Amino acid sequence: MLAASTLLLLAILAGYALLCTASPFGTCRTCRGLGYKLKVDRKGRPKRAKPCRRCKGHGKRLRLGRRLANHSRAVHQAGTR
Repeated sequence: MLAASTLLLLAILAGYALLCTASPFGTCRTCRGLGYKLKVDRKGRPKRAKPCRRCKGHGKRLRLGRRLANHSRAVHQAGTR
């Protein structure tokens, strides 16, 4: 049972690593990929607000796994120079 759950966890991590390699950018969760947050005016209609602060108006953010991989690569390169 422990071996099966360990293999499942390793398979999930390998899949996420492949996802981060193939598609390093994911949709911003704050603006949902629009690049700006929607405000609602007094009449209840959606209105475009300022650009999203989290993704700086691009709608895409670097995934956590890709960020960790970039950091570990930078640490390795700094240590081997």
